[in-house]
Amino acid sequence: MSSCTHSNRWSRILDSLRLPLVQAPMAGGATPPALVAAVSEAGGLGSLAGALLSPDRLEADVAAIRSRTPAPFAVNLFILPSVPEVDNQAVEAALRHLAPLHVALGLPPPAVPSRWCEDFAAQFETVLRLAPPVASFTFGVLTPAQVHLLHEADCCVVGTATSLEEGEAWVAAGADAVCAQGVEAGGHRGGFLGEDANLGTLALARLLVQRLPVPVIAAGGIMDGAGMAAALALNASACQLGTAFLRCPECGIAPAWKAALATADASSTRLTRAFSGRWARGLKNDYMRRMAPVQADLPAYPVMNALTGALRAEATRQGNTACMSLWAGQGVALGRALPVAELVATLAEELATAGQALAGGGKGRLNRVLSD
Repeated sequence: MSSCTHSNRWSRILDSLRLPLVQAPMAGGATPPALVAAVSEAGGLGSLAGALLSPDRLEADVAAIRSRTPAPFAVNLFILPSVPEVDNQAVEAALRHLAPLHVALGLPPPAVPSRWCEDFAAQFETVLRLAPPVASFTFGVLTPAQVHLLHEADCCVVGTATSLEEGEAWVAAGADAVCAQGVEAGGHRGGFLGEDANLGTLALARLLVQRLPVPVIAAGGIMDGAGMAAALALNASACQLGTAFLRCPECGIAPAWKAALATADASSTRLTRAFSGRWARGLKNDYMRRMAPVQADLPAYPVMNALTGALRAEATRQGNTACMSLWAGQGVALGRALPVAELVATLAEELATAGQALAGGGKGRLNRVLSD
């Protein structure tokens, strides 16, 4: 058992990195072991998105990461109830809305699946046994007893927060660090104390830095070293980047998704709950527009996510971006198609340059303002 306290476990991880960079866990195939290991090998913290993986697949993927690198990495899970609440009327209505889309893709009529999601309790037990250096969580907060078990296994625990109240909940549970997820972030909103927390990354990160006694990781809309410098200047301990890695060759998303990212601009994303029943940010497409009028009445996650599973899978197989969930953050236009090692090296160079500008060196804007 580690002698680390909850105040220095994250510091131990951070000190082992060459760059204060966390690769965001992005579920749905975006973060295969090759990507996670490549980020960790390059000096950041790679993160395996384990939320949609069975215990056996979690074990296999963690083994694959460990076979590629001895460096620290994270495993992320969604905190979900063992038995999701199901509104049968909402389910029937959702199936009616999805039916014509199934016809258009040549699919059988949509139906209720055999199960709604993976069993979080079984996933948690698997992660506990595998004991990754970092275990991160989204969509909820662990109990203090669960955090204690992870600490006993020598795991650093990171919780996701979209508001101060959520950050405080994670501190009360014993988390070692809190990831401040701003509204700019791509993919699912990680909130669990209401869905109306829409603070931007810098505002949220600074608030949590000021109010919480644990390190804060800034996430959302950060795409380059200058963006990292801005968050670190607010005393965030590290930055979490997700969309920045989506165009890397090691990323597992479909070619059609990568092509859509390459042509996206600053106004290309929006929040929707039409795909999964939980607010998430992605590239605007026909499915979002078609479902927008009814999305407020759709079943909550994970029910809606399961109902759209066959549709999204077939659309991906066909390369039909009109019905794919093309998750991406607001910084998508700044994305680069680089191998992971090259991207991380570029981020490090940009961060160093931005840091020199902030420090002044006779050239920085801040230095000129302060000298006027």
